[in-house]
Amino acid sequence: MQNLEKTADGKAVQSNGQVLSKLNELYMEAFAHDGFAEIRVELRILRRGQKEVILHCGKQYRFVVDYAPSAS
Repeated sequence: MQNLEKTADGKAVQSNGQVLSKLNELYMEAFAHDGFAEIRVELRILRRGQKEVILHCGKQYRFVVDYAPSAS
């Protein structure tokens, strides 16, 4: 089991690397599939400098990732 930080509301904080790894895994499965496949990525801004990333591919895979906005 992965050792993940917890936010104040109890959600686990993951890294962008974990999201990209899961997205790559889903892509490879979809590409190898002999039929129709669909992958959708959804991003939501959360409080405390975080974003929620949801990968839709039959199931939903949810990640909470720390985010530091860039100064523009």
